[in-house]
Amino acid sequence: MKKWINMLWVLVLVNVGVQLVSRIVSLPFALLLLVLLPVAFALVHGALRYRWSGILTFIVICLVVSNLLENSSILTGFPFGHYYYTDQLGPKLFLVPLIIGPAYFSTGYLAWVLGTVLVGEVRRQGNWLTTFAVPFIASFLMVAWDLSFDPASSTIGHRWIWQQGGGYFGVPFTNYLGWFFTVYVFFQLFALFLRFRRASNDGEAKVLSRSYYAQVVVMYAAISLAFVLSYVVGGGGNTLVTDAAGVVWHTASITEAEATVSIFTMLFGAALSMVKLLQGPTAVTSTAVEAEAAIKKRTPVIG
Repeated sequence: MKKWINMLWVLVLVNVGVQLVSRIVSLPFALLLLVLLPVAFALVHGALRYRWSGILTFIVICLVVSNLLENSSILTGFPFGHYYYTDQLGPKLFLVPLIIGPAYFSTGYLAWVLGTVLVGEVRRQGNWLTTFAVPFIASFLMVAWDLSFDPASSTIGHRWIWQQGGGYFGVPFTNYLGWFFTVYVFFQLFALFLRFRRASNDGEAKVLSRSYYAQVVVMYAAISLAFVLSYVVGGGGNTLVTDAAGVVWHTASITEAEATVSIFTMLFGAALSMVKLLQGPTAVTSTAVEAEAAIKKRTPVIG
C-alpha cells in the first residue's frame, strides 16, 4: 500500500506542476496532460479504496450519464441550456468532444472523495443519510469547478458557445442547474452501487491513511490556485469579447471573477476538507451519526 501511496504523490506533484506552469508559459500538449494525469490518478487512487470493479463502475456511470445529458442539452436545451461545442476540443462522441467525459470523471472523482471526507464513507452497513448526503455535497464541489472555468472557456476561448448568452459573463444560470443535476445523478447512482454491492467486494475492511485523502485535497486545491494564477499573471491582457447574445464583456473582469469564485468555493472546500482530516483519524470510518449509534449499541443500559 505504501508503494502505491508514494506513486500517487508523484502523480499529484507532476499534475500540480503542470496545472500551475501551464498558466504561465505555453506547454506542448498541456490540455491533454491536464486531462490524462488526473484520470490516471483517479483510476489508481479509486482502485485502492473501491477495487478496480468499483472505480471502473464509477467511470462507466460517469461517462454514460454525462454524455447522454450533454447530448440531450445540445439537442433540446435540457438540462444545461442551449449550447454547442466548437471544433477546438477535437473529435466528438455524437455531439460532445471525447475529452469532456474524462474531465468529468477525474474532477468528479476528486469531488466525490472530498464529499466522503466531509460527510462519511458510503458503504453497505452505513447510514442511509450518508448514501444521499455524499452525492449532494459532492455535487456542490463539482459545480464550483464549472463556476471557475466556464466563462473563460466559452465566452473568451469559444470552446463551446451559449447560443442565448447568460448573466454570468455569457453563461446562463441553467448551466449550473444542469451541472448540479448531471453530477448528482451519477454520484447518486454510484452511491447506490456501493450501498448494494456484495460485501466481499466493498473494500470496507481497508484502512487508509490521512495521506491518501490529503492527495485529493491537494489535487482539488491546485485546480483552484491555477485559476487564481491565470488572473495574477494576466497573460491575455484586457480586451473586449462579445457573447452570442451580443453582450460585451471585459476579459480581465472574467478572469478576476473566476479567480474570486475559485478561492471562495473550490479553495474553501479544499480547506474545509483538510481541517476535517487534521481533526482526527480518517481511516475509512463511519460518519458521526453511525459512530454514535455504534457506541450506543455497545453501551449497556443501566437501570
